[in-house]
Amino acid sequence: MTTATVPKLRKAIRRKSPGLHFERELWEQGLDIVVGVDEVGRGSWAGPISVGAAVVPKDRRIYKVRDSKMLREDEREALFERIAGWVEAWSVGHASHWECDRFGMSDAQKIAARRAIAGLGVTPDVAIIDGNWDFVGGSVGQTKKIVKGDAVCLSVASASILAKVTRDRFMRRMAIRFPGYNFENNKGYNGPHHVAGLASLGPSPIHRKSWAFMDTIPEITEPRYRRPEAQQQLF
Repeated sequence: MTTATVPKLRKAIRRKSPGLHFERELWEQGLDIVVGVDEVGRGSWAGPISVGAAVVPKDRRIYKVRDSKMLREDEREALFERIAGWVEAWSVGHASHWECDRFGMSDAQKIAARRAIAGLGVTPDVAIIDGNWDFVGGSVGQTKKIVKGDAVCLSVASASILAKVTRDRFMRRMAIRFPGYNFENNKGYNGPHHVAGLASLGPSPIHRKSWAFMDTIPEITEPRYRRPEAQQQLF
């Protein structure tokens, strides 16, 4: 397989490199397998919520990795194979649009995280999580939360790119199956072409039908999905 050449970084993000400071602190505590975790797709109107997990090596570095939100799509795509070949283990877990509707976004994010950790093939000693909410606890014994971790922590930034590219590729495939919503560009997020598609076509089979947009677009005649009030606790 030919690895795409990663474009030269733009000046605006050249000095915003995530490092291994947090991973080294944990390694020094005897926590050998450190996994970075990040999610993508929580705010989307369609498609899955996805969680990336990446275990970076101690003795080899990689360059040009940044928070996935800082990178253009072509930059993320070029970095994907490089990161996948560099990390010791990686996985992306998903919770489907139906699971987002049925269980709510918080539990769906936990489901996706559990699947990502299970897909690693190794048992992490600790997870570094992007943000201030622990959606991994229970899948890993110890967790460390870092606000804006994808900007400062290399394992989390790597996980963010792996998750973003994996989900974007899925949504581009869905754009072929369900044309008219501009999924190839908006990846299921809100936008004028997406709204126009909903108004003319109604929701697709992969739309999250419990979301408020179902009530705000008058042309949609399908009723908004309402979760049962009493649900079995998943976690």
